[in-house]
Amino acid sequence: MTFAGTEGDDGRRAELGRHKRRATGLLLAMGAGFVGTSLIPDPGFGWQLARAAAEAGVVGGLADWFAVTALFRRPLGLPIPHTAIIPTHKDRIGEGLGRFVERHFLDPELVATRLRRADPAGLLARWLADPAHARAVADRLAAALPRLLDAAGDAELRRFLHEALGERLARADLVPAAVRLFETVTNEGHHLRLFDDLLVLVDEQVGLSHDRILSEVASRSAWYVPKMVDRAIAERLVNGLRAYLAELREPGHPTRANLDRAFRNYLDRLQHDPAFRQQLAGVRDRLLKDPQTREWIEAAWAHAREAVLADLARPESRLRAGLAAGLVALAEALGRDEAIRAGLNDTAERFVLAVIVPARAEIGRFITDVVKSWDAALVTDRVEVAFGRDLQYIRLNGTLVGALIGAGLFLLAQIWAGQG
Repeated sequence: MTFAGTEGDDGRRAELGRHKRRATGLLLAMGAGFVGTSLIPDPGFGWQLARAAAEAGVVGGLADWFAVTALFRRPLGLPIPHTAIIPTHKDRIGEGLGRFVERHFLDPELVATRLRRADPAGLLARWLADPAHARAVADRLAAALPRLLDAAGDAELRRFLHEALGERLARADLVPAAVRLFETVTNEGHHLRLFDDLLVLVDEQVGLSHDRILSEVASRSAWYVPKMVDRAIAERLVNGLRAYLAELREPGHPTRANLDRAFRNYLDRLQHDPAFRQQLAGVRDRLLKDPQTREWIEAAWAHAREAVLADLARPESRLRAGLAAGLVALAEALGRDEAIRAGLNDTAERFVLAVIVPARAEIGRFITDVVKSWDAALVTDRVEVAFGRDLQYIRLNGTLVGALIGAGLFLLAQIWAGQG
């Protein structure tokens, strides 16, 4: 198996070549210095010192050239033992890397500590609080939505979703949710406020239909009844109706008490009447089996899907802008609420540990298998391109340090000889 090259490989390869030439050039310079000083017939102290330094520099440079080369290939192509280490022992390197990652990188305590220190919820809040980042995320979500909606527009998928949803709803016990809904509505008086809103709406419609009512009364009245009488009757009818609607909005009106009593009775039957609950389940089942229900759901879905796609196609998409604004608001709220951040961090920690701990060995084996599947020559080339420049500094340093050590040893030998 091969793997794709990384960006910048050509530049690193050229840089590696330059460093190789420098190291080799320094080694050749030391060799030339050694040969040149060795040809001097009667060298003085300075030439002897230079020859000792050059000689040791050649030895140090050759030794480090051999060591660096042996990592990647056999020096001069000779079958020397313990050379070409990376291509020869690629599988062992993969096994060691897999074990190392498994034992040290994926240690549960280490992972948990790093997660707690990183504060992922805080990082997410700070990152999303930037409107540019929020817009980028919103753009990605908006770009994915058309594909998801296109997939959901498939007839077979719609049929599958309808059947799956129908089966789930048929098995679900909707009574507890209905009980909570009616408890909230009844206890907080939402049903009476809704009743008031309906009364206001009816009153407004009656006022707007005043002329229409007059016309209807006149058209249904006998021919001999004067128009003045028709108008008076219509006026009394409209005014009486609007007065009655106003009375219904009074807090103490009996109709309001009857409505409240009906809601509470309905709630009591939901909670304690098994026959009534069974009746509701029957209504649910009939609705789910009714073809018109399916047609209505599909039509509503189609209209909603078309509206979303049309909005996303516009440069100034309201949905995209709403997503971005919502993400920023979410990030700001998350940044203010320390308890929520702590809860999210705890959830993230438990999720990561629940995934990593059982899979540690599998991840290690996966790394081992991937490295084993790599082509040895290609792996060697990539490692050399990535780290070869630094290894060439070893050659340079080895040559220079060898020369310094050679010169130092020569001086020590001269001092020792002089004392003797």
